[in-house]
Amino acid sequence: MDLLDAHLIPAVDGVAFGLLLFVVAAGLSLAFGTAGVLNLSHGTLYAIGAYTGAELSDGTWGGLALGLAAGTAAACVAGAGLSAATAPLARRGHLAQALLTFGLALIGGDLLIQFFGADELPVRVPEALDSSVTLLGHRYPAYRLCFIVMAVLLAAFGTWVLTRTRMGAAVRAAADDPQMLAATGHSPRAVHTGVLAAAGALAGAAGVLGAPIIGPGPGTSETVLMLSLVVVVLGGLRSLWATFFAAIAVGEVQTLGVSVAPELAPYLLFAAMAAVLVLRSRFAEPATAHGPEGPAPDPVARLRSHLAGRLRRRPRGAARTGPGPAAEVSGAVKVGGAPDADRAVAVPRAGRSLLPAWTGRLPGGSAWRQAAPLLVLLVVLIALPALLDAYSISLAGSALALGLLAVSVTILTGYAGLPTLGQTAPFAVGAYATANLADAGWTVGPVQIVLSALAAAVFAAVVGPAVIRARGTTVLMITLAVGELTGAVVNQLKSVTGGADGLVGFPATQALWGGEGMLEESELYTYALVVAAVAVAVTLLVLRSPAGKLLTGTRGAEARMRASGHPVGRYLLVAHVCAGALAGVGGSLMVTVQQYLSPADVGFEIAAFALLAVVIGGTTSVVGALLGAGLIVATRDWVAGSWPGHGPLLLGVLFVATVYLLPRGLAGLRGGGSGGGGGPSSDAPRSEDHPPPAPASAPTGKVSP
Repeated sequence: MDLLDAHLIPAVDGVAFGLLLFVVAAGLSLAFGTAGVLNLSHGTLYAIGAYTGAELSDGTWGGLALGLAAGTAAACVAGAGLSAATAPLARRGHLAQALLTFGLALIGGDLLIQFFGADELPVRVPEALDSSVTLLGHRYPAYRLCFIVMAVLLAAFGTWVLTRTRMGAAVRAAADDPQMLAATGHSPRAVHTGVLAAAGALAGAAGVLGAPIIGPGPGTSETVLMLSLVVVVLGGLRSLWATFFAAIAVGEVQTLGVSVAPELAPYLLFAAMAAVLVLRSRFAEPATAHGPEGPAPDPVARLRSHLAGRLRRRPRGAARTGPGPAAEVSGAVKVGGAPDADRAVAVPRAGRSLLPAWTGRLPGGSAWRQAAPLLVLLVVLIALPALLDAYSISLAGSALALGLLAVSVTILTGYAGLPTLGQTAPFAVGAYATANLADAGWTVGPVQIVLSALAAAVFAAVVGPAVIRARGTTVLMITLAVGELTGAVVNQLKSVTGGADGLVGFPATQALWGGEGMLEESELYTYALVVAAVAVAVTLLVLRSPAGKLLTGTRGAEARMRASGHPVGRYLLVAHVCAGALAGVGGSLMVTVQQYLSPADVGFEIAAFALLAVVIGGTTSVVGALLGAGLIVATRDWVAGSWPGHGPLLLGVLFVATVYLLPRGLAGLRGGGSGGGGGPSSDAPRSEDHPPPAPASAPTGKVSP
């Protein structure tokens, strides 16, 4: 009985907290499950309602009603605006949506702080609810009990609308068969806008009513977003009641779990999220192709575009050579069907030279043109210490560290087709390994780099099997869960990481054995530049080797690779491990350059920045990823210095501008094409080297980095 008394109030608090998350997650589930929009600004919609409700609250029923109406309406309008903003991205998949909505979240969060202030706002509820009632011998806030009743009624009403009304039927039809919906006289576009507006209204109403529980303040939107994502993943997209019970479970973990098992509670949510996603991907049908492009188009349309692309590429009168259609996947397909690099069937493309393959390895004009951007970038980086002040040089060193993280994301997203929001996990492993090695007296730079890369590679090998089978948005969510779990470990394992305070004061790194510790910004930058140049050179050599071509084949022609006997899973695991090692090198560089380390340096925001850097440069452009990282660091730390307090706003504008203006990144401008963000660019062959998508039974595409 004493145990029940001790945990009764936290248990009831968990129900109230879970129901608040349910109202928010119901909107997120509605936006993603029916409108197909991965909305990472959903937490900002909650914050709009919370700030508006808190500002209008005056302790009266009228103030509560006015705040509820205004907050819900404001978030509803924002949701409808989100529909217009995401409409141009309908064919570009969830990766572009995630980047756009994250940028909008940064902009919205900055504007809310500018308008309402940076301090948490007090919320005044009506006097009748600002009291406590007796619950099984304990006093409990009346407002929370009232909120529990309202949330249950909302769950019942939402289920009735979606399952028993014509409006709900239209919403379901818009998700399942928009062509049939249009044939009945309804506009799928109008339904899409209505769904996102309703999702925004739910988030805004939750913000107003939940402000006394999760008050409006810095970090509120991110907290609500992360917990809502966990609820949606655990509950799925098929049933509001499943979302309801998942939200209750999350609420109990956040309240009762903290009081019962405080050591385990921080890990439970994202561990459960990752486990559910992995199990779903294990029991789902294996994907035949993967990447950030989203759902596959109609098979007939794919076949038509495939045939049209082949006819365009064949010159007039050219005789067909080769053993059959599209036997052109790099990675060597043996005549008998098994992989064999020595007995590869090579089908030259129309317009290509018929000279022996080894002649293509000579440094001809095309090779020099491809290497020119990298050489120009290297010359500029070498000249920077003579052109910049000490602070700017230190920013350049940080950009190189973030650049290596971005290149590791390029390997996974652009080459392996595994879009990731969790590459900061091996980045953090490398960073904390270097800081602890330095603190233990291991201050030689090459030793730190090798051991940090090894630690990050081991970490990537451990989590890799949970990632490589999934595809598309599921990969994003699994890697996000891995990143958040790593962040929880960083905050809890204070003896190794320093917790929220981070690590500082460890000895400076020596460039080589017997040297002095590097303290000057120019020395640290030179060290970072040498390490980054070597790492990038090794990466490019691997990506342009036969192994790199095999990796690209797993993205563009996975079904054919599997059919020809290639161990695709093994290729992806090796790529994941190598990308993790490269991220570990970047983390090691960051610690060396900064001389301190905090959880914010390896958090979700840095993961989003790395993914943005990849999109800025082009998803398969190594040089572009480095340029994108430099642009992000310059915007965040240099340009924002001229406009203090508006760094998130500037970064948000950069996110939005990149998604709209650079659909294929800077490399797409160089290639003269435009298309989806996942298309080949720069370091990859030009767009004409990549045929249109083919049916799943015979995917096409010559693969090369």
